[in-house]
Amino acid sequence: MPHKKPPTLQFPVKVPFVESLGIELHGFGDGHADLRIDLDASHLNTWDVAHGGVVMTMLDVSMAMAARSANPHGTGVATIEMKTSFMRPAEHQLRAVAKVLHKTTTMAFCEASLFDDEGKLCANATGTFKYLRALPARGRVTTQTGPASVKTPAAPD
Repeated sequence: MPHKKPPTLQFPVKVPFVESLGIELHGFGDGHADLRIDLDASHLNTWDVAHGGVVMTMLDVSMAMAARSANPHGTGVATIEMKTSFMRPAEHQLRAVAKVLHKTTTMAFCEASLFDDEGKLCANATGTFKYLRALPARGRVTTQTGPASVKTPAAPD
């Protein structure tokens, strides 16, 4: 039976892949994050349950949002390491809740759990995230400042 979801929040940065999956942000702050998704046919594997990539994305993004919310400087984060354990098939409405376990000036150590619409634990993950101010990427430097990333073209060779 579907649960009533809290109001949707705006993600602090634009992530086209997350938007394409239909992941929604429902909680963000003080080292915590809450994400939701209503599964549809495009999210399923051959067993008609959530594809592992959807599950791992939910866990990864929820931990990244928790890490971002714990950093008062507003810098971005990059996943350095992630371990995921799958407990049961994930179906219908999914909820990922994450928290920062420990934070330094450059890293955040996080944990997330993914639940189905009956509150059953489907997967759990831990992850390490590095705080970044900018990301060099093939001829451009990408920085994140506020609600959207800003791309600055690099000078030609």
